[in-house]
Amino acid sequence: MPKYLAMSKIAANITVLRASKKLTQEQLSNELDISRSRLGSYEEGRAEPSYDLLIKIADYFHVSIDAMVRADLSRTKPEALMKIGKNRLLFPVMVDSENNDLIEVVPVKAIAGYLNGYADPSFMEELPRMNLPFKIVGKHRAFTIKGDSMPPLKDGTIVVGKYVESLSEITDGQTYIVLTRDDGVVYKRLYREKKKSGDTFEFHSDNKTYSPYNIHAKNILEIWSFVCCLNIGEFKPQDLNIDSMIRFLQSQRVEMGK
Repeated sequence: MPKYLAMSKIAANITVLRASKKLTQEQLSNELDISRSRLGSYEEGRAEPSYDLLIKIADYFHVSIDAMVRADLSRTKPEALMKIGKNRLLFPVMVDSENNDLIEVVPVKAIAGYLNGYADPSFMEELPRMNLPFKIVGKHRAFTIKGDSMPPLKDGTIVVGKYVESLSEITDGQTYIVLTRDDGVVYKRLYREKKKSGDTFEFHSDNKTYSPYNIHAKNILEIWSFVCCLNIGEFKPQDLNIDSMIRFLQSQRVEMGK
């Protein structure tokens, strides 16, 4: 990203975050222990905060530095910018011009890159987004599921999940979309492995031809609880692309956007 673009995003994002806290420049500059004029120069894009100060600003608002530099925080809900645990930050909830929640759709072609791009705001910004025809609360994302391991869901089904902040919230026997270090994105029914004091989870397929397997908690990067699914499994493989997905979703009164 060119430096001037990064600076313009930092300037805009500092302004957005300050407004989300209903702080004046004077109040925020006092919190950061800098002068008001110095803060004003950052918000106006006339100067760039040092790396140490950028860390201080990011920590104050509980936003990742990557999001500060690369994301457009004006398109998020301020209440979504919360800290999860010590280091994990919840992805911002995207909204449209009418403040309706938008969710990212991870199509088949993007699934392979999701393991490397899930924490990269620029990767997320390239994904299509949709607006579900019902009210959602919290961070949601949609994934295209491959294979036949979870009937009646078919290959190509879009599964919408809600972000799970802690593994302690996992309920035995429920289905989840899980991002793991070794297997990438999988959709399985989860159970805690009792003998491992909850540090290991059993991943079960509803198709019994697939054997269960265990994943240690440290290898789980993200987890999303099942909310609903949109079955586009009737499409022929050659027709299963983002354009056909959009047409199908629109036919189900699901609004798409970017």
